[in-house]
Amino acid sequence: MQGSLPPEAQEKIEELQDLQETTEQLAAQKTQAETSLNEAQTALEALDDIDEDTTMYREIGELLVNTDYDSAKSDLEEKVDSLEVRVDQLEKREQKTQEQFEELQEELQQLLQGGEGGGPMGPGGPGAGA
Repeated sequence: MQGSLPPEAQEKIEELQDLQETTEQLAAQKTQAETSLNEAQTALEALDDIDEDTTMYREIGELLVNTDYDSAKSDLEEKVDSLEVRVDQLEKREQKTQEQFEELQEELQQLLQGGEGGGPMGPGGPGAGA
């Protein structure tokens, strides 16, 4: 390989780095959402063992506010549903980003293996040459 890469290869490397960063951010968001989901599911399961007449409090910022069983259960069910959707969306975005990363990586590899003067990657694809 030569000391400097063709501009097209440098551009693809930058795109790969951006996609890698996006993938890492999505993974972190997904982990956070999964943690919140597990906590909400655990709290919802704990409600099954609590008498409906038990005094309960809900955390709102720095405050604990009195709440009733039905409200607590309803709020937790909504939170679980919402977080399940969020985790699913993040998984799909993460998968799509990973697929884009792999495709771009393959394009870069073909570009670098193609040697000098390889034309743009058009519909003819790699191997379409003179």
